[in-house]
Amino acid sequence: MITCITIDDEPLALKQVVSYINKTPFLELKGNFESPIEAFSFIQENTIDLIFIDINMPDLNGLDFVKSLKNPPKIIFTTAYSEYALEGFKVDALDYLLKPIDYASFLKAANKVKEWFDLKQNAAEEIKSNDDYLFIKSEYKIVRVKLDDITYIEGMREYVRIHLTVEKPIMTLLSMKLLEQQLPSSKFMRVHRSYIVNLTKISTIERNRIVFDKTYIPISEQYKDVFHQFIEKNFLQ
Repeated sequence: MITCITIDDEPLALKQVVSYINKTPFLELKGNFESPIEAFSFIQENTIDLIFIDINMPDLNGLDFVKSLKNPPKIIFTTAYSEYALEGFKVDALDYLLKPIDYASFLKAANKVKEWFDLKQNAAEEIKSNDDYLFIKSEYKIVRVKLDDITYIEGMREYVRIHLTVEKPIMTLLSMKLLEQQLPSSKFMRVHRSYIVNLTKISTIERNRIVFDKTYIPISEQYKDVFHQFIEKNFLQ
């Protein structure tokens, strides 16, 4: 099931989207709100896969609301104004529904979301690993990657880029969280929301940044204490 909420300041439009969600088998409605401000605390406290949201609303429009979210769910915009379409896709919206919305158009957009989640799940299921290597799906191929060849991993929204010592980086549709769980913690550590590093490849740390050749990887506040514990444990005084 794909969990979702809907946000719209027009009660009739909100009611319509709610009815469409309820009749779509793979969607599970978790809440409906008449303003982004009402929805904000709910999103902070609950895991949501998808938001259906109007754009032109008082106080805070839908675009600015999505931009304000640190890790936004997938987005489908619902609006009466077609000129917002380009701006919607700039914030990685999966689709854009123009009011008045019929169920056929709604279902087409919902299926697009389902396909995205299915693809992500299939990619996650295909990752296999042990202490020496892992198999990942990349560009319709399954690639065997030696753990010792990985320098660092870079998160790029839905994708990750695995940087290697021996060849060009590999792109794959996986989450940083999944890789963090699969990789051995004795060798790999997450040091930033967007970076996992191979601890055995670290040679230089400069001003709270890990240096790999000409690449500087920041160590964020969230992960700083754990990383410094690793350094202190191996620090020769």
